[in-house]
Amino acid sequence: MSSAARPSSPLSLWRAAILAVIIAAANIALWAGLNRPSVVPEFDGKIGGFAYNPYQRYQSPHREIFPSVEDIDGDLKLLATRTDHIRTYSSIENPAVPAIAKKYGLKVLAGTYLDRRWQRNEDEIAALVKSVRENDNIDRVMVGNETLLRADMGVDDLIAYLDRVRAQVKVPVSTAEPPWVWKKWPQLADHVDFITVHLLPYWEKDIPRKDAVGIGVLGNYVQMQSAFPGKKILIGEVGWPSAGDRRTVATPSVEDEAQFIRQWVKEAGWRKIDYFIMEAFDQPFKEADEGRVGAYWGVYGADRQPKFSFTGRIVEDPSWPKKAILASLLALLPMFFFARHFMRFKWMGVLFFCALIQLSASLLVWSATLPLAFYLSPFDWTMLVVLFPAQLAIILILLINGFEFTEVLWRKYWLRGFGLLSPKPEDKQPFVSIHLAACNEPPEMVILTLDSLAALDYENFEVLVIDNNTKRDEVWKPVEEYCARLGPKFRFFHLNPWPGFKAGALNYGLEVTDPRAEVVAVVDADYAVRADWLKALTGYFNDPKVAVVQCPQAHRDWEHNEFRRMTNWEYDGFFRIGMHHRNERNAIIQHGTMTMVRRDLLESTGKWSEWTICEDAELGLRLMHAGYQLNYVDEVMGRGLTPADFTAYKSQRYRWAFGAMQILKGRWNWMTRKGPLTAGQRFHFLTGWFSWFADALHMVFTGLALWWTAGMLALPQYFALPLDLFIYPIIGFFVFKAVVGIWLYRVRVPCSWRDTIMASIASMGLSHAIARGIFLGLWKKKGEFVRTAKSRRLSSRPNPFTAVREELLMFVAIGLAIAGMLGLPGLLDHWLNGTTELPGTRHLTDYAEGKLWIFILAAQAIPYLSALIGAMVAARSGEKSG
Repeated sequence: MSSAARPSSPLSLWRAAILAVIIAAANIALWAGLNRPSVVPEFDGKIGGFAYNPYQRYQSPHREIFPSVEDIDGDLKLLATRTDHIRTYSSIENPAVPAIAKKYGLKVLAGTYLDRRWQRNEDEIAALVKSVRENDNIDRVMVGNETLLRADMGVDDLIAYLDRVRAQVKVPVSTAEPPWVWKKWPQLADHVDFITVHLLPYWEKDIPRKDAVGIGVLGNYVQMQSAFPGKKILIGEVGWPSAGDRRTVATPSVEDEAQFIRQWVKEAGWRKIDYFIMEAFDQPFKEADEGRVGAYWGVYGADRQPKFSFTGRIVEDPSWPKKAILASLLALLPMFFFARHFMRFKWMGVLFFCALIQLSASLLVWSATLPLAFYLSPFDWTMLVVLFPAQLAIILILLINGFEFTEVLWRKYWLRGFGLLSPKPEDKQPFVSIHLAACNEPPEMVILTLDSLAALDYENFEVLVIDNNTKRDEVWKPVEEYCARLGPKFRFFHLNPWPGFKAGALNYGLEVTDPRAEVVAVVDADYAVRADWLKALTGYFNDPKVAVVQCPQAHRDWEHNEFRRMTNWEYDGFFRIGMHHRNERNAIIQHGTMTMVRRDLLESTGKWSEWTICEDAELGLRLMHAGYQLNYVDEVMGRGLTPADFTAYKSQRYRWAFGAMQILKGRWNWMTRKGPLTAGQRFHFLTGWFSWFADALHMVFTGLALWWTAGMLALPQYFALPLDLFIYPIIGFFVFKAVVGIWLYRVRVPCSWRDTIMASIASMGLSHAIARGIFLGLWKKKGEFVRTAKSRRLSSRPNPFTAVREELLMFVAIGLAIAGMLGLPGLLDHWLNGTTELPGTRHLTDYAEGKLWIFILAAQAIPYLSALIGAMVAARSGEKSG
């Protein structure tokens, strides 16, 4: 009886409950630690001024959706409580602002937005002059905003506009540019009444937030005073974003924005510096022009709620207690359930997996609530709706792999551990019919298998060689002749043509099996079996509930062949790790070699299924559904050959993935509805293929990543860098998978570090083939059973990349995407033609998110690179035989 079925003692229930509560409390403490309040200089006076754009959440000048008078009135009424001065940017978009500002006692620095549209510029200038004459609360005007920075016009054209406006208004006139523009065109200062400079340290490289006020603002301010002595300097924009992409060392956050602004306003008040905070309200429409960070410069959010207080401590996420409690409650019952039913694990294992459950719950809550902190477009929300199920799948795969890791590493003992039996002389030997299905197999390989079967230390057995659909006589005839020489125990059958692939051949074997046979054993045509195979294992069938006795697949002749060596250890991992894990709940995957089946159950439950190309795995599931036991004996009782080359290796794994999906579709009701299958069996057959689903998900994600990267490079106004907060869980998943996989290999598989790494490369190199098998298996009803070649007769060595053409294309595509992210096409074009870099790259590597995205792309390339390595190793290791 498994521990899951045993009644729990009151003591174990209390232990499970206490452990779950402790971890839930630790989770809340972790959230609290990550959201520690920070002490920031307080400020209770009025702000010198606010840069003001009146656009609400879904309004935009680009789409000509403008605020109403009521919207503006509400904004200015609110701002009047914090400042006496506002700055505007256009005179034609929202002309009512100055008059409403006067209503609340606000002075206005009125702006005009100049660009490459001549007529619009004329309209802006006319509207500005008219507004100044009609509103006496306009005390200064701004002709153009970063016009030279954007290269919308030349300096002489801008000077002409400045001179025109100065001649028509009686208030001071300026234009706004960053410091380097003023220094590049110092003559501009002769045509303004004061200099307006934008000091936004976020946009300067290598200035972290802690140095932003001292170096980024005050340092530049002093330099401007030195460069233009006698000219009044106005800081037209100064601020820090609360969210968006991290630019080199500059991290946008609410806490950093509060730190910066509260520090700055105190410093500016003490130094009597004239300034406008950038900006009053978040402007989501700016994301299209400035990247994600453009939407988050406001002291108030787009909902007109303050992001932080100017007094007291600052907390990055004030709602964290609700999220922490929700995550703890979400994980509490699953943690209690696990601790209650698996207290047989070592305490470290129980603690580890409960913590993993809690971490997953926190990640889920965090991921679900994170989008609410950003101004996402309908396009963004659509992408999130598509990707959120993928993130759920990642969390589920994380838990499934974590459970296997916990059980294998921290079990005290195997509940269902089976070894070799020592039969007594008087024990009855059941008659065993050994079936060997062959299709176009090299005769010398089959003959070696027959020799090993002839040497079995067992009396009551027969061997049926069923050769199906081998066309050439010189391939099957020698085997037939050899069977005749071995005696009456060996019978040969040549079937041509014959339907049903391997299952069809094995079903024919059942028809001609000796009536005395109680057990049917199956071996592949390349296996050499141990003499005690039957003698040491048939005793398990004395228990009428045992339907199958399965030994691991194992291999020979790999020690001196690099490709066969790496694939040997890759196979070994599953049989030493995954099969033990599944065997604990009587849920092993039956394999079509080194397996023994009770004959009457095989025939009564439907024989070998010909509707799936994984007839062995389907039979095992069917026998479990019928209520029988499948025993896994982790003892090597026979060794075969690994696939001959990478093409065969991929083909075999594709077939397994395709067949798994056939079984999943055909037996869906068995695995999803309560019935004869136990909860543990349903769990393993539903989740056991999740690692393969992860390969399919990898293919989808790679395609989306390539598409998104192309969008960021070609259409940056629509495609932004993915948030780092979404990238970190993906990176964490990659790291967890790699660490867990290697750790288990080192503990369970007796190979060197080099073999572990090469086995990992072999495994990852199958990702694309598995993904194709998953998708086609879900889409198509029937699959083609492709024989796995164990040897090749080639006159010349083939091109190694023939086997991995699709993987090579994907690898090249990812390489081009990384090159594009690095700006290499633009640099190459600049070098060859003297042009600027590729339009739209926006120096993506200046942002931490850009570097993280390159890391993700590189990680996505690993399976494709692994396939290329595997193919090259196979080609280099290829054997040439006559």
